Amino acid sequence: MALKKEGKLIGKVTHYFSNIEVAVIELSAPLKDGETIRIVGGEATDFDQEVKSMQIDHKEVKSAKKGDSVGLKVKDKVHEGYKVYKI
Repeated sequence: MALKKEGKLIGKVTHYFSNIEVAVIELSAPLKDGETIRIVGGEATDFDQEVKSMQIDHKEVKSAKKGDSVGLKVKDKVHEGYKVYKI
């Protein structure tokens, strides 16, 4: 069964801070600055964005590995459980 171009599943949203528009993503695969991710969930959320700023424990990082929880500024509102793909 072929999936539409959603990329490789690399994590899921575990928290969203609406006041600062930051999603906390628990990674199941590595992620680096400059890569493009796609966030999918709910009935209406499906968007792509470039990773421009990523933090672990409030410290700026250029890359994160499997098992890390990273904070990412997102351009749209997301919810816990939304899937994150690398495209």
